[in-house]
Amino acid sequence: MSSRIEILDAIKKMNVMELAQLIKDIENEFGVSAAAPVAAVAAMPAGGAAPAAEEKLEYKVILNDAGANKINVIKALRSVTALSLGDAKNGAENVPFVIAEAASKDDAHKIKKALEEVGAKVELA
Repeated sequence: MSSRIEILDAIKKMNVMELAQLIKDIENEFGVSAAAPVAAVAAMPAGGAAPAAEEKLEYKVILNDAGANKINVIKALRSVTALSLGDAKNGAENVPFVIAEAASKDDAHKIKKALEEVGAKVELA
């Protein structure tokens, strides 16, 4: 019982980047996913026609690889976000890193373009 309390205390002391890495390590070690299962059942409209595809309004911008020139990626992160130097450095070194949770389509593409121009790999989800 005390070991669970010790684990919880250790988790409480971690920063967000350390927690993200811990989750990734647990997923890899035990072959599980921390993502919540999603039911993909859509009701068919009357008449049997498929629903029209809706365009996404918000995108999650994820840095997947900072590439060889991390300094330029850090500079680009700072130019397209409000991240501090330390946060931008942590993001470039600890990928995958979520740059924006709900960016507009235009903002997401601007961020992606700026980072890919300096050699980073960015995903829009």
